[in-house]
Amino acid sequence: MPITVKMPQLGESVTEGTIGSWLVQPGQQVERFESLVEVITDKVTAEVPSPAAGTVGEILAPEGQRLSVGEPICTIEGAVGVDLEPAEAEPAAGLGVGTEEAAGAEIQATAEAEPSVPTSDPTGNGQRAPEVGAPAPEPAPAPVAAAGGGEAGGQGFVSPAVRALADEHSLDIAQVRGSGFQGRITKRDVLLFLASGARSSPGLAPAVPSMEPAAAAGPPARPSPGERVPLSPMRRSIAEHMVRSRRTSPHAWTMVEVDMGGPAAARAARRAEFQAATGVDLTFLHFAMKATCLALRAVPTMNSVFEEEAIYLRNEVNLGIAVAVGDGLIVPVVRGADRYSVAGLAQAGSDLIERARRGKARLEDVEGGTFTLNNAGALGTVMSQAIINQPQAGILVMDAVVRRPVVVGEGIAIRPIMNLCLSFDHRINDGAAAARFLAAVKSSLEAVTPETSLF
Repeated sequence: MPITVKMPQLGESVTEGTIGSWLVQPGQQVERFESLVEVITDKVTAEVPSPAAGTVGEILAPEGQRLSVGEPICTIEGAVGVDLEPAEAEPAAGLGVGTEEAAGAEIQATAEAEPSVPTSDPTGNGQRAPEVGAPAPEPAPAPVAAAGGGEAGGQGFVSPAVRALADEHSLDIAQVRGSGFQGRITKRDVLLFLASGARSSPGLAPAVPSMEPAAAAGPPARPSPGERVPLSPMRRSIAEHMVRSRRTSPHAWTMVEVDMGGPAAARAARRAEFQAATGVDLTFLHFAMKATCLALRAVPTMNSVFEEEAIYLRNEVNLGIAVAVGDGLIVPVVRGADRYSVAGLAQAGSDLIERARRGKARLEDVEGGTFTLNNAGALGTVMSQAIINQPQAGILVMDAVVRRPVVVGEGIAIRPIMNLCLSFDHRINDGAAAARFLAAVKSSLEAVTPETSLF
């Protein structure tokens, strides 16, 4: 019996999605719950599973096409293993399969704010620097044949879930042949390759260069004028969200300087204790998270949403942390962040960031944010003007902590200074409220001492 697979609904507020990449091709045999296609929304990227075993029939939606929830995306011929009314001959709404197992399809969250890399590092900025003098990486091994019909070499788009699986097993994706649509590499291809043990041996002799004389040199080739790189689904989603945000909110911007001497001293004095107690390296990001939560309580209009006839003040502080992933970024959310200590924020944030980077973020990890903090200073920035993560009222960027001369009293001293840059929706807040918010964050950070409670 043929059935139709529909565009899934991924989240209550999601009404449409874009076909990212097909993982199967017409005529291919699939098992029930085997991934068929990646669907991208402005919140998540999800692999849609097959509702039944059978043969892939017609691909009804090409890659890059945007569809509303419930529109058909493909058919499965000779479907076995799904209970359907004969008159309908199509799966239920939701994930397009109507089963709890399908609802467990792997989800990777995507893009909604400016990039950031909040990780632990020796300086406290949140970025781990490469080792000086580290040897250059070994060249990639030659591709080895594996099961499937596509060509080896990992050419073309590889889904985040497949990439994460390969990285988890330290596998060079270029060794795997793809059996999916247009030779795409699927999870099944990677698993079969790993099971076969057919990895390139590091001891293989390199190819012997040809001894034939080179052809006579002709006129120099004209340099290429450039290269057009097609938009990935994630990059397209980011682009659309950023344009929509600029069109929706009249952005205004302001900045303050913060003396980070207190957090630096606290980190130096209590870093080992904190690591032993929480398993997380204490960084400036964690102090900034706490200070931001306190400021959002002090200036509630910065934790609000603009509505047609009102400004809705949110009760909960759900702090989003912008995280760079692959060629884009996502914003995992620490819910009820104002109820956490510095240690609690560090642990909750670390778990979310780790899941996001491994491609294991869940839908609930990225929903419901009320304000976004971006640690762009981890990348060395010193003055950033970010775009608001709709429908929030603002986004705060902590730039790099830089030692520089400043006036202290009647003298000049070298102090660790950080710029805090705030983009805010001018429909909701004026400059005075924005300044009060930044002053509150600054005051909290500059009040930190080695004796400040972290737990």
